[in-house]
Amino acid sequence: MPALFGEQTLRDGEKEKMIDRNAILKTTSMLLAGVLASGILVLRAGAQSPAPAGTTAQPGKPSALAGTPYRNQPVRTANRARAYYGLVWGVESLSIKAVESGEMIRFSYHVIDADKAKTLNDKNLEPSLIDPEKGVKLVVPALEQVGLLRQMSTPVEGKSYWMAFSNSGRLVRRGDRVNIVIGQFHADNLTVE
Repeated sequence: MPALFGEQTLRDGEKEKMIDRNAILKTTSMLLAGVLASGILVLRAGAQSPAPAGTTAQPGKPSALAGTPYRNQPVRTANRARAYYGLVWGVESLSIKAVESGEMIRFSYHVIDADKAKTLNDKNLEPSLIDPEKGVKLVVPALEQVGLLRQMSTPVEGKSYWMAFSNSGRLVRRGDRVNIVIGQFHADNLTVE
């Protein structure tokens, strides 16, 4: 039968080729969908793998075998130490952080009793950060146009204060245990964050 209105007629050989191409495309797409689906199932199964034999997993508590450190967790100070610093020195929330890519170590604290906290802001006392394990003593640097990198104003209750120690050579690093000494004030065994 002749083609009407621009229709093309396909020969028998061309029809078979079209059918083969369609079958190949359908098969390929089904295989691809199967591979993707099995990959997702394998990933889910791996994420929910059971605990090794001999261990008991408790809900809400991490497994010791996980081996991943807890990040972004504040370093906790013992209740006795927290009470001591608050009652004797009038400060709380002591923290040590490596800043400026580790070139500086910032010590900060929150004042709860201004009279007791005067020692920490005394201009005549030179603060130092000591890492007893490495035998390193860091001091507060004095910059030419800025002066000492510490706050020395009279402390006010409810405000936070800081001082920065020079750590050139990056000898003190995150995770190190250090001591802060300012005159009679000693804050021992603080962890650098």
